[in-house]
Amino acid sequence: MNATSHTVPRSERAGRPADTPRAPARPRRRADLRTWAVFALLTAPMLIGLGVFKYIAIGWSLLLSLSDAQGTIALGDWVGLDNYRQLFGDAVFRTSLVQILLFTLFIVPVTFAASLGLALLVHRIRRGRAVLRTAFLVPAAVSYVAAALVWKMSLFSGMPAGIANMIGGWFGMEFVPWLQTDTPPLYLIALVTLRLWLQVGFYMVLFLAGLQAIPKEVYEAAALDGATGLRLLRRITLPMLRNTSVAVLMLLFIAAFQAFDEFYNLFGSGLSGTGTAPVKTPMMYLYDTAMSAQNYGLGSAGAFVLTALIVGATLIQGRITGLGKSEE
Repeated sequence: MNATSHTVPRSERAGRPADTPRAPARPRRRADLRTWAVFALLTAPMLIGLGVFKYIAIGWSLLLSLSDAQGTIALGDWVGLDNYRQLFGDAVFRTSLVQILLFTLFIVPVTFAASLGLALLVHRIRRGRAVLRTAFLVPAAVSYVAAALVWKMSLFSGMPAGIANMIGGWFGMEFVPWLQTDTPPLYLIALVTLRLWLQVGFYMVLFLAGLQAIPKEVYEAAALDGATGLRLLRRITLPMLRNTSVAVLMLLFIAAFQAFDEFYNLFGSGLSGTGTAPVKTPMMYLYDTAMSAQNYGLGSAGAFVLTALIVGATLIQGRITGLGKSEE
């Protein structure tokens, strides 16, 4: 075939003119309708439940916060922002906000440091890493209520047979009523150790995932440049864990503001002889207001104030730490 030859269209080789129109494609509307019907059938229960028990409930709660709803969740007696004014006029609620802020400022960095330290130690272990990871993660699956009752009735019961007093007796310490005194505030030891035991393992696993995602070539290149020990941690590990660290901090802040189970079950009804809880979180205040006193309007207003506090703290943290930015 010479250079002036050209390719013959397939339609002409088959004996059909090249400009003959093709037959229209067979419609697939029936198949598409069947696909959409199956999709709607499978997702309808989830969408209905999400709409009824989440979005409609949130909207109804917002309307309740603007009404005088005592002993009922029916709407009608509108009071505007009176519930919010009453809320911030209550010294107990203001004190709970201060206490939860102080608790958050203490427990977040402590949990963060403990989780990161454990992750670094476990990551360096070559044998038995999976066993250690599982052992530290198991407490995260334990109910907060069950763990709080174990701490209250066994570890820090204040009895001579309590585990904390038994261990202290080995070193010559006298029996201490851990949850029955507020001078000094020894109950904080029980609260902090319980919180750490329940949460450190979960965040340790998150840090482990971040450590395992760091390429080994980066450490090898840094080692060739003479980086070791703390310098390697400061210049390589921590910068590469920035996004993981930001996510862990965000989860820790949210969990701290929502603290309820361990506080309520350790000393929800107050320490012995006092009748009032030494530390009252906003969630405990909302429980007493909405569930015990059945003031659903005031309770709904408190829920939205707490939500605004969590969202505000999250946005500020994201702004400071650069949430979502690239690690490069």
